[in-house]
Amino acid sequence: MRVAGAELVERREIVSGTWLTAWHAPPVVSGARAGQYVHVRATDPGGLLRRLPYPIATADAASGMLTLLTGGSGWAGTVRVGDRADVAGPLGRPFEVDPRSRHLLLVAEGPSIASLRLLLDEAVRDGRSVVLLYGAPTASSVYPTSLLPDEVEYIVATADGSLGHRGSVADLVEGYEAWADQAFAAGPPALLAALTAQASGRRQRLGVATLGRKRGGGRPPAAGSAEARRKAFLQVAVGQSVGCAAGTCFGCSVEGAAGVPLRACREGPVFAADELAWAES
Repeated sequence: MRVAGAELVERREIVSGTWLTAWHAPPVVSGARAGQYVHVRATDPGGLLRRLPYPIATADAASGMLTLLTGGSGWAGTVRVGDRADVAGPLGRPFEVDPRSRHLLLVAEGPSIASLRLLLDEAVRDGRSVVLLYGAPTASSVYPTSLLPDEVEYIVATADGSLGHRGSVADLVEGYEAWADQAFAAGPPALLAALTAQASGRRQRLGVATLGRKRGGGRPPAAGSAEARRKAFLQVAVGQSVGCAAGTCFGCSVEGAAGVPLRACREGPVFAADELAWAES
């Protein structure tokens, strides 16, 4: 983790209520990976001082620029081009892509696409094929295609049917699960729980046999390790509110499948979907 004084060089509303902000912060950008976040020291209009977590949407080491998606209220609504902020990062554990994966399926809903946006750039750079499934309430709130790499296949679902598929973005996943080598998702807990349930039945739907480990094949990778996450079909980025970002307050903890709390700021914010316990709806 590095702390730097970042300068705001661009701020524009890309859809109603969602703003793209671009910051010049070379020390923070260096080494940033998809799924990680920054902690911004912010003073709200009422004078309250706190740190706010934002997923790193894009990062360009050559220019030292990173972009974030923010709301338009509170501190984020008061900053203007030329302002400076104290930014700490990159923080958290990133998405893990298996080197053998050639086809990546990404699923996002609303502003949570910020957690996946850098993964699109990394995948295109590495020559992988990418499909992005995106869900929004209406056509007017869909993430702009102009902000995506041309190489990405972009498919939209809207709740009111005003653009693309009518319904949940989760409805679109089954059509791509045979194509995909790995899947990555970000969004509200209900969406992530639905995608996890779909992923758990994927092998049976596709008729994939479960084979025993070869004798002498060694122990399976430890749960939560980078290797285990690379082997998981589905990884998710959880959107917890991070307080200390040091793993001490446990304010960002989520329930692990083994019954042990996992900290989004340290063990996450990215997890293999089967690492987490999902409440039944």
